[in-house]
Amino acid sequence: MKVIETLESEVRSYVRSFPTVFTKAKGYKMWDKAGKEYIDFFSGAGALNYGHNDPKMKEKLVEYIMSDGITHSLDMASTAKAEFLNTFNEVILKPRNLDYKIMFPGPTGTNTVESALKLARKVTGRTDIISFTNGFHGMTIGSLSVTGNAMKRKGAGIPLQNTVTMPYDNYVDDHDTLEYLERFLEDSGSGVDIPAAIIAETVQGEGGINAARFEWLKKLEQICKRWDILLIIDDVQAGVGRTGTFFSFEPAGLKPDIVCMSKSLSGYGIPFAITLIRPDLDIWTPGEHNGTFRGNNHAFVTATASLDYWKDDTFEKEIKEKSQIIYESLEKIVKNYPEIKGEVRGRGFMVGIASEVEGLSDKVAAKAFELGLIMETSGPKDEVFKLFPPLNIDEEGLKKGLAIIEESVKSLVKEPITN
Repeated sequence: MKVIETLESEVRSYVRSFPTVFTKAKGYKMWDKAGKEYIDFFSGAGALNYGHNDPKMKEKLVEYIMSDGITHSLDMASTAKAEFLNTFNEVILKPRNLDYKIMFPGPTGTNTVESALKLARKVTGRTDIISFTNGFHGMTIGSLSVTGNAMKRKGAGIPLQNTVTMPYDNYVDDHDTLEYLERFLEDSGSGVDIPAAIIAETVQGEGGINAARFEWLKKLEQICKRWDILLIIDDVQAGVGRTGTFFSFEPAGLKPDIVCMSKSLSGYGIPFAITLIRPDLDIWTPGEHNGTFRGNNHAFVTATASLDYWKDDTFEKEIKEKSQIIYESLEKIVKNYPEIKGEVRGRGFMVGIASEVEGLSDKVAAKAFELGLIMETSGPKDEVFKLFPPLNIDEEGLKKGLAIIEESVKSLVKEPITN
């Protein structure tokens, strides 16, 4: 820790919330240098949906490395890439009746968002992008311009332009926020031009676990079609099963024009991102958007292996069953501890409790860490303690982690909540 505190930049953040040196991780557990065991309800901020060091993925990766398989290839052809493309198409896209070209924009979530914004502007010839309050889409300039968090936006150091922010679902009580959005599009005096695209998360992770209603999402898609606006769904955190289905937009019946994916796509925590593009929109000229590390063959290998989880509906059913256990446990906490003034939010394994008591969520997360559970907070005021357990966690581990959360809440409401 001393080395990290001395040599690493002040920008480090998670190490401040989890102040220990981790040495080992397996499944839903992590261990630190002192040998203390932790249950991981953080999952790499959604990058480890299958837990740590999944044995099948590890076996495939080690086998590939030991056979001197290609590691780095930019966008040259490789057997690992071809196998991923074919498997993703056969296992994920075709069964969902989705037809997309697959683009490798670079290895991170912000890379896929940047490519989506660039393509939308190129296709439509328009400049502006509409995004939503409390949205989070990445830390590079384009992605930051459609991100709501004031602190993160300030870090850009320059004006963030050519974007318009509209209210997300339920941002204003008892008000249809899409009526408000459409009024701006209809009114030539609104000062809002018809945008190239609208970008949205179906569940806002960093913004406070705000889950849009399916009817709101469907209406958003209809508005986009009516005004010839491209719909970009950012599924970087909410995708790959986190909300219950592989794509978070499936239950709403959406077919977005562009889909952004990263985080758990590699299955193993290896940097990897794709941008799914409606075929007629794929008008890039060769090399117009590129990146040195877009051909991450190790990620192709583990991502292909991870798709075994989705070859039938067994895994999805298990996620939904365990999601019910999580939701019922959180509802029980809200009911049994009214002092926290809590509200359960989210869908599937992307859930949390928002507390009106200032500072409470931070204290719950800190207490949970002390008791051997890792989870983070989210929302503009860190008012939500959020649960991201691995999707393949067993029922015993899940219930043990939920019990630690309840114990953490209980220990705080017994004492004065504010110090």
